[in-house]
Amino acid sequence: MIELYESQRAMRNMRKAAMQRGVVAVLDVGTSKIACLVLRFDGVDPAGADVGSMAGQAGFRVIGAATTRSRGVRFGEIEAMAETERAIRTAVQAAQKMAGIRVDHVIACFSGAGPRSYGLAGEVDLDGTVVTEQDVSRVLSACDVPDYGPGREVLHAQPVNFALDHRSGLSDPRGQMGTRLATDMHMVTVEAAAVQNLAHAVRRCDLELAGVASSAYVSGVSALVEDEQELGAACVDMGGGTTGISIFMKKHMIYADAVAMGGDHVTSDISLGLQVPVATAERLKTFLGGVVATGMDDREMIDLEGETGDWEHDRRQVSRAELIGIMRPRVEEILEEVRVRLDAAGFEHLPSQQIVLTGGGSQIPGLDGLASKILGQQVRLGRPMRVHGLPQAATGPGFASAVGMCLFAAHPQDEWWDFELPVEKYPARSLRRAVKWFKDNW
Repeated sequence: MIELYESQRAMRNMRKAAMQRGVVAVLDVGTSKIACLVLRFDGVDPAGADVGSMAGQAGFRVIGAATTRSRGVRFGEIEAMAETERAIRTAVQAAQKMAGIRVDHVIACFSGAGPRSYGLAGEVDLDGTVVTEQDVSRVLSACDVPDYGPGREVLHAQPVNFALDHRSGLSDPRGQMGTRLATDMHMVTVEAAAVQNLAHAVRRCDLELAGVASSAYVSGVSALVEDEQELGAACVDMGGGTTGISIFMKKHMIYADAVAMGGDHVTSDISLGLQVPVATAERLKTFLGGVVATGMDDREMIDLEGETGDWEHDRRQVSRAELIGIMRPRVEEILEEVRVRLDAAGFEHLPSQQIVLTGGGSQIPGLDGLASKILGQQVRLGRPMRVHGLPQAATGPGFASAVGMCLFAAHPQDEWWDFELPVEKYPARSLRRAVKWFKDNW
């Protein structure tokens, strides 16, 4: 626990150093593509160099962007190190070339790794009458950390709510007067091996890792508009190998999860069902796929060419309805699984039940209609927020997590390790708490 805390702190300091130098790269290591964006910061705001939403906010612009086909990554986790390293190098070098500048530090995000959410609570009596930085550190270290099991690491640990005496819902209590301070913290743990492999792959590319984040979290940061983040919304990021889920409330992530299925599963179903190569199946899915068949689709025929060289034997046709018939069951399965996770999180108890679909897999025609049937009424397709200098090619839903990483790099939220935790107060007591704490707190 201590080592992890220290390594996250070290990464935070590295990120600050990189921002003072003015350049940092963000890396989205996905199952189907690896995207790299190079950011230039135009000066850090010195007034808030300490913590939180003020932890060195900066304006930035994208000066380099590149994407390459992902290799060696399966279900969001690295499977073949050398191949992933080559793909990361390719993306980073192309982005550096476009930016005309060398980058030493990267902030990376990844999906998969079996995220689990915990809601923790802690409270302390104040030493004085005004809340200080030390009081915030003490209340965070008073949180009961659950025994999340061996082989797992804390990826995010964010205070999402402070209460001072009887006033709840404070985002920053420092400088306010009171006698008793309480906090709710949201913690996400992931399989440690996934983080270590990613760090190792980045180091093998002669780069320094200056931060890691969960794709589900950063996709929500970029695809949800401000009102949705404030009032409560879920972001469903449909990637190639995994579908990430994050729930936001009061501008904080309060739940994260992932389903180990994504767009690649739809592609492999088409490949098996129609007996075509995976590349052909991907093309069919992208250009002709869908999930809602109409009467027209029985008559719309698709020419399939095999690759054996025997033209007579290879030439055949399937109707678009057949293609949709293969895609729909898998897409339904993914959405049903998302529904189960949202129910487990108590999503229906939130005041607003907006769901935003993003990620490359969300571009299947008719998906929003099917999703609103399975997930609930208010479903929309989300594209990432516009950021300065982002090339047109990188503005689609497939870049939600890459763009979210830019916003995460520029405006990081308070995390546990931003505060000097008193070591003797280190969270040792463990207590299992249900994720449903936000039902009682909002």
